[in-house]
Amino acid sequence: MVRFRLRKLSIDYLFAYCVLIVCSAIVLPSGSWAAEPDVTPATEPAAEESPSPQGPLLTAQMIRIEGMITPLSGAIWLRKFDEAVAKNPDMIILHIDSPGGYLSTTMELIDRLQKTKDIQTVAYIDNEAISGAALTALATDRIVIASSARFGDAGAIVAGSDSAFRYVDAKARSVFVAQVRAIAEASGRSPALAEAMVDKDVTVFEGTHKTDGKRAFFTTDEWESIPDSDEWTKGKPVFEAKENRFLTLNGRRAVELGVANDAAEDLDELATLLDIESPIPTIRPDRWDAAVVVLNHPLVTALLLIVGFGALLFELSAPGIGIGAFLSTLCFTTFFWSRFLGGTSGWLEVLLFVLGLTFIGLEFFVIPGFGIAGVGGIAMLLVSLVMASQHFFIPENSFDWQHLGVSVGTVVMSLLACAVLGIFMLTYSENMPGPLGRFALKPPSAEDLSVASIAASTPEAPGWSIVQVGDLGQSVSALRPSGKAQFGEQFVDVVTEGDFIDPDQSLKIIKKSGTRVVVRSV
Repeated sequence: MVRFRLRKLSIDYLFAYCVLIVCSAIVLPSGSWAAEPDVTPATEPAAEESPSPQGPLLTAQMIRIEGMITPLSGAIWLRKFDEAVAKNPDMIILHIDSPGGYLSTTMELIDRLQKTKDIQTVAYIDNEAISGAALTALATDRIVIASSARFGDAGAIVAGSDSAFRYVDAKARSVFVAQVRAIAEASGRSPALAEAMVDKDVTVFEGTHKTDGKRAFFTTDEWESIPDSDEWTKGKPVFEAKENRFLTLNGRRAVELGVANDAAEDLDELATLLDIESPIPTIRPDRWDAAVVVLNHPLVTALLLIVGFGALLFELSAPGIGIGAFLSTLCFTTFFWSRFLGGTSGWLEVLLFVLGLTFIGLEFFVIPGFGIAGVGGIAMLLVSLVMASQHFFIPENSFDWQHLGVSVGTVVMSLLACAVLGIFMLTYSENMPGPLGRFALKPPSAEDLSVASIAASTPEAPGWSIVQVGDLGQSVSALRPSGKAQFGEQFVDVVTEGDFIDPDQSLKIIKKSGTRVVVRSV
C-alpha cells in the first residue's frame, strides 16, 4: 500500500516537473527575468513580418479645377474642397487646367487653401495654370507640374468702358503685388518670382550666397535694399522675368527655378511620386452641381421668373385654388436655391424678396390707395432678384456693367412677358377648361340668367340678381379689387378687373356671372 502511494506520488511529481520544463521553454526566452538573453538569429518568418521601408500608402482626394474661374464654378469647387476636407485625407490634390478668371473668386480659393493646416495641399498642372489659376497653385504646399505645362502670367487686368482690356492702375497694382508676395512667402516660394508674375515692369536676378552657396531671387529694388548685399553674388537676370512681360514658365523651367517642387507627366507618375494609390480618388461635380449650372443660365432664369410671376398672378385672380401659389413658391424657391449654391445670393436677398411680397400684399388687401408700400414692395422685389444674380453690389468695371445689364434685362423682360401672359389670359381664358377658365369671368349662361330672373321676381331679392350689365353706380368702399358698390337702391358686392378704385367713384357693370358682378370705373 505504501509502495503504491510512493509510486503514485512519484508519478505526480514527474508530471509536474515536465509541465514546468515546458512552460519554462516557452516563457523564459521572451521574459524579462530570463537568466540569459536569447541570441538565436531571427528566422525568415520574423523578417517577413517587418513593415516595408516605404510604409503604407497615403490617402488622397483630388479635385479638378478646369475652365474659367467664375463665381459659379468657384462656389462649386469650394463645396468640393470642403467635401474632401470632411474625408480627412493625408493630402488634397488640385488638378488644375485653367486660364484663370475672376480675381475675387481666386482670392476666396486661396483663402480656403491657406486656412487648411492639417492636410497637405498639392497642385498638379499637366496643361496650364495661368493668371488666377497660377496664384491658386502658389497657395498650395506643393506644386507638381508636367514638363510641357505653362505656368504664370498672372497680371491683373480690367476692361474699360470701351470693353478694351487694360492693366490696373499703379495703386491697385501695388496692393495686388503685396498680396501675391505674401502668398508666395507663406508657401515657401520666392516672392520675387511671384511678383514678376503680376508686374510686367519688374526684373528678377538670381543671387548666390558667397559662404554657403544658397540660391535666392531678388528684384532690382530688393537687391539695392538688402543690408548684406556684399555677401551675395549677383547673377544674370531671369530670362523669363524681364521688363514688359509677365513671368511665364514651362514645367521644366518652373522646377529649375524652384517655383514648382517636382515634375510628373501623368497621374500615374504623380501617384508614384506622392506615394498614394492609383487611380487617385477624385471628387467630381454631381447632378446637383450640374443642375445649379443650368438653373443659373439667363434663359432658364427668365423661364423661372415668368412662371413664378405668372403663377402668382393666377393665384391672386382665382384665390382658393392653390395651384398658382404652389407653382410660384416652387419657382422662386428654385431660383434662390440655385443662387445660393452658385455663390451669388445670401439671406439678404431672400429677406428683401419676402419683405417685397409682404408690402405688396399689404397694399392689395390692407392699406388704402397705391402708395409707398406698393412702390417700395415692387422695388425690393426687383432689387432682390437682381442682387441674387450677381456677385457684386456696385459695378467696378465694364464686365460688371455687362453682368448688371444681363441681370436687370432678365428680370425686366420676365416681368414684361408675364404682363403679356396676363393680358392674354384675361382676354382668351373664357373658353379654357378647368382652373384656367377662372382666370377671367365667363359671360352668364342661360341657366344663370334664369336663376337671376327668378331671384329678381321674388320679394327681397339680393342686389346681385337685380342689377344688370350696363347699370351705373357708385363705389361705397375702396375696391381692391373687390368691395361694395351702390346701384340705385341696391348695395352689391362687386369686383374690378384688377384695378384699384377709391370710394365715391362712378362705376359701370361690364360683366355678370352668377353672383359675381364685375365693374369698371367710368
